[in-house]
Amino acid sequence: MPSSTSGSGMDDRRLRLAVDARELLGQRTGVGRYLTELLDVWQADPGWPHRVTLVVPAPPPADLTTRYSRAAWEVEPAGTAGTWWEQARLPRAVRRLGADVLFCPAYTGPLRLSCPMVITIHDLSYFAHPEWFSWREGTRRRWLTRAAAGRAAAILTDADVTAAEIVERLDVSRARVQAVPLGAPAPSRQGAARREPIVLYVGSLFERRRLPDLVQAFAAIAVDHPAARLVLVGQDRSRRGIDPIALAGRHGIATRVEWHPYLPEADLAALYARARVFAFLSEYEGFGLTPLEAMAAGVPPVVLDTPIAREVYGEAATYVTADSRAIADAVGHLLGDDGRHAELSAKARRRAGAMSWVETARVTRTVIEKAARP
Repeated sequence: MPSSTSGSGMDDRRLRLAVDARELLGQRTGVGRYLTELLDVWQADPGWPHRVTLVVPAPPPADLTTRYSRAAWEVEPAGTAGTWWEQARLPRAVRRLGADVLFCPAYTGPLRLSCPMVITIHDLSYFAHPEWFSWREGTRRRWLTRAAAGRAAAILTDADVTAAEIVERLDVSRARVQAVPLGAPAPSRQGAARREPIVLYVGSLFERRRLPDLVQAFAAIAVDHPAARLVLVGQDRSRRGIDPIALAGRHGIATRVEWHPYLPEADLAALYARARVFAFLSEYEGFGLTPLEAMAAGVPPVVLDTPIAREVYGEAATYVTADSRAIADAVGHLLGDDGRHAELSAKARRRAGAMSWVETARVTRTVIEKAARP
């Protein structure tokens, strides 16, 4: 990204910023979408002063090199993009580049590095709920995250609740942890689509997100709302396996449920524009981005009542307990009550409109610059 006058008010010396960009390859979900939003803002900033190199384990596709034409790309090939690449290949590339700072957006980073490192820890589910992970996977994640947090010059996270958990569980000082709320998509300039009786869920399928409870609740809803459909978007990443269609079949509603392991951005945006209710019954999140995306599209969410949900969604969400009858009542109310739906839809748009990726990217940039210039 070409040098120009910095608008940050800091030293204008141009930094060599390396980014662990492996999450941009393949289907971009979760961390990949987070990094995409940050890079989009930085790419569009005419005053961006730093040289950015995106380090990846395989050649990037043409759409990415075109999208981030102002960035350089460094391919450090490996058989996989796992821990070996992160701990051996990535630091070698960073050293070769002469980077001033490395940004790692996915929980961990190299433990031996020639420059300062900033990491983003989005949640600590493998500390809070080790039962959701295999012994080997949980142990690996906990050890690497703790070690990387100790090595990092600064730690970013997505919410104040998560920042407090990082300080407590990883024994790091609060001064090294910066909570930077994620942004919502810009409001669509297209005319509003006709809302359909779609109950929508978007996100990877994890045990903590209670998909069986949602399917059970929808079975009760389906009786009173014969046109309603439940649409689920997300890969099954649960430990024991979740098959939503099989679950729906056991409740006699298989024809009323759709499951898409992945949808491209344009198709997902179109689905947000048509859905009437968003359901996200997660008992643990570091932030919870997809309900915020739904809110930006005017879709009121129904979520479990947790501290992180209250922090992120405020008065724009309907909060429920983990009870299928309570879930069914809340979702059914939004399907059938136009007045309540309109009220919460307006609140959802306002809440999402106050959360900007431009601000997220600005604060993230400031933290990275400070880490490089202590």
